[in-house]
Amino acid sequence: MQEFHSKTGQNWKTRYVSIFVGQTFSQIGSAVTQFILLWWITDTTGEVSALATAGVLAFLPQALLGPIAGAIADRYNRRMLMIFSDLLSMFCIIILVYLFYTHLINIWHIYVLVAVRGILTTIQDPAADASIPMLVPASFLSNAVGLNQTLGGVITIVSAPLGALAIGLLPIEWALSIDIFTALVGILPLLIFTIPQHINKSKSIKNIGIEIKEGVQIVWNNKGLRYLYFILGAMILVIMPCFTFVPLLVKTYFNGGAPEVAVIEGISGGAMVLGGLVVTFFTPKRKILWIIFGFAASCFSMAATAFVAPSLFWLAVIFWSISGVSFILGNAPLTALLQFTIPNQLQGRALSLLTAIQGLATPLGLGIAFCIGELMSVNIIFIIMGILGGAICLFALTSRQIRKLE
Repeated sequence: MQEFHSKTGQNWKTRYVSIFVGQTFSQIGSAVTQFILLWWITDTTGEVSALATAGVLAFLPQALLGPIAGAIADRYNRRMLMIFSDLLSMFCIIILVYLFYTHLINIWHIYVLVAVRGILTTIQDPAADASIPMLVPASFLSNAVGLNQTLGGVITIVSAPLGALAIGLLPIEWALSIDIFTALVGILPLLIFTIPQHINKSKSIKNIGIEIKEGVQIVWNNKGLRYLYFILGAMILVIMPCFTFVPLLVKTYFNGGAPEVAVIEGISGGAMVLGGLVVTFFTPKRKILWIIFGFAASCFSMAATAFVAPSLFWLAVIFWSISGVSFILGNAPLTALLQFTIPNQLQGRALSLLTAIQGLATPLGLGIAFCIGELMSVNIIFIIMGILGGAICLFALTSRQIRKLE
C-alpha cells in the first residue's frame, strides 16, 4: 500500500486523481442502477405513491443515522468505511440480479434494496466529503469541490443514456450487473492509496453521543450556520420530491418513455457540468450570495419545467437544464463554505448533520407529495413546489447572520 504522509506532498495529485476517477466509475454504476430501478417502478406501477415510497426509504436513513455516521467518519478510518460501503452495495446488487434472473422479483425487494443502499450511502458520503480537504492542499480545495460538482453532472450525463440504452439492449438483470463492475473499479484505488486523517483514538462507544453533540454544537453556536441549515432543510422538504418524480412527469404529462427521461436527465447533467466548471475555474468570492441565488434560480426553473405545454418537451428540457446548472452554482459554494468554516476533525459530523436534516426533510416532503398526489397532477406538484422552494431561498436574504456568514 502506497503511503502519503502529507496532503501537499509531491504525489498528492496522483492519489487524488486515482481515487477521484475510481469513485467516478462507482457513482456512475450506482446512478445507472438508480435510473433502471426508478424507471422499472414507473413503468410497472405508474403511481406517485410507489415512487414516493422508494424515495422515503432511500432518504430516511440519512435522517435517522446521519449524525451517527458523521461521528463514525470522524472517529474511524474513512477509507475503510468507503470500501466497506461499496462492497456491501455490490453484494445487494448481486442479490437483485438473481431475483430478476429467476423472475422472483417483487416491488418490496426494490424497497428493501433502496433502504439498504440508503444506509450505506449515509455512511459513505460524510467519509468521502470529509476526506477531500485531506487529499488536496488548501489552495486547491475550492477547485476540488468544483470538480466534485462537475462529477455530479458528468454522472447524470452518462448514467441516464446508459440506463436507457441498457434497458433497451439487455435483460434488466444484465443491465443491473454494470454496477457490480463499476464498484470494483471504485474500490481498487482505495486499496492502493491511503488518506491522511486525524483519527479520534477514543474507541468507547459511549463517547459517540458526545461526538455527535460536538457536531451539532458547532453549527448551533454559529447563528449564520444555524439559520442556513434551517433554510436549506425547508427548501429540500419542498423541492426534493420533484427530483424523484421526473420519470413520472415525463411519462404522464409529456407522454414520453425511458429515452425521453434519458434526454432530460442527460442534458441537465451537461448543464451541471457547465456549472461545476464555472465554480472550478472562477472561484466565487461571495459564496453566500451564490448559494442563495443559485438555489432560488434552480427552484423557479423547476417550476417552469412543468409549466410548459405537454407538446413543448424541448422547452421543458431547457428549463430543467437551467435548474441543474443553477443548483450546482449554489451547491458547490455551499460545500466549500462549510469546509472552510468548520474544522476538519468536526467536518464529518457537521456535514452529516446537514445530510440528516436533508434526509429528514426529504421523506416529509415525499409524504406530503404522496398525499396531494391523489388530488392534483404531477405537473401541478412541480409548479407549486418549485415556486415555494424559490421563495424560501430568497427569504434567506432577510437574515443578517446568513449574509455575514463568510
